[in-house]
Amino acid sequence: MSKMINGLVALALSATVALGDGGVRFNVIDGDAEKKYNTLVGEQLESSGFILSDPHERINDAYSKRYGNPKDPDYDKEWKTTLDNLGFFSVSNDVGIRELLLKEPRLGGFSPFNLHIYKNTNEDKTYVGHLTPSVMLDIVGVEDKAVREAFTKTFEPLDAIVSEKLGGKVEYFATSNVSKTPMMNFEIEFERPEDLEEYIEEFQDNFEGAFEENKYIIAGYKDYKEAYSELELDFPKYDAYFVYSLCHFTFSYNVFNKGRGDAGVFAPCAMYMYIEKGSNKLIIGMPTLDNWATVMGIKDPVKLKWIKKTDDEIIQVMKDLGATYTTK
Repeated sequence: MSKMINGLVALALSATVALGDGGVRFNVIDGDAEKKYNTLVGEQLESSGFILSDPHERINDAYSKRYGNPKDPDYDKEWKTTLDNLGFFSVSNDVGIRELLLKEPRLGGFSPFNLHIYKNTNEDKTYVGHLTPSVMLDIVGVEDKAVREAFTKTFEPLDAIVSEKLGGKVEYFATSNVSKTPMMNFEIEFERPEDLEEYIEEFQDNFEGAFEENKYIIAGYKDYKEAYSELELDFPKYDAYFVYSLCHFTFSYNVFNKGRGDAGVFAPCAMYMYIEKGSNKLIIGMPTLDNWATVMGIKDPVKLKWIKKTDDEIIQVMKDLGATYTTK
């Protein structure tokens, strides 16, 4: 029992503790695997059925230029270089999840998701991986067994090609626990115009402006309705279905550059939005950042304060946009 307790304490302090089939799957590769990784996502990934939508490479360099620069107004007097590499690469298997999105639109909470890469300065290992599909499904609340099995199966070719091209030892980190409030859900009822695109464009302009005003970055955008139209695949349930990726740069710096680069598997945050055929309701959902604390075992009070502040702030921005909020 004492060994188990010590292990859990260590987990809260370090992401280098493997816990069997946990919440995060990483290939742990000796040395610097950045070049191999870039070749994988740039040239080889599509053979697995996955496509890259919004790459954000070497975010650690941006941290250095801003928070490590004494001439920058946001200079951090406690600045330390802790990361050799930190990258967020949003990927999705569009064809593989189309029928699943028709059954479970909540899958947009992790579609796309981050095929994460990071390397700490204090060890000669590179980590490449993602949240396990079971944790993704638990967070968004999908219980349908057939959907869970099919969604999980889509990850098999992705994991296979990562192991084939990058090698390393496959390890599972963190826990499989999710937050008691895993999702923030919103609904906006609107008067449906003859031209729905006009309403969508106006809402998107207001949405992007509101978050940018609150110092968030629109880190990605995926329009599944458009994607399936281009692929000449039916997606008849929805008049619109799109996913935004959000990032708060200062928040991310205070988590990832301060000891928890592994938590980048959750970044950037995906917020899905859809309008069902003929409906006058915009349905919106996003995993709470509180999941970062529960899944990754984050205990540091400063980081927890940032997590709560950011969850609360996102909810308030959405309310200001006229959304009704619920956790269910």
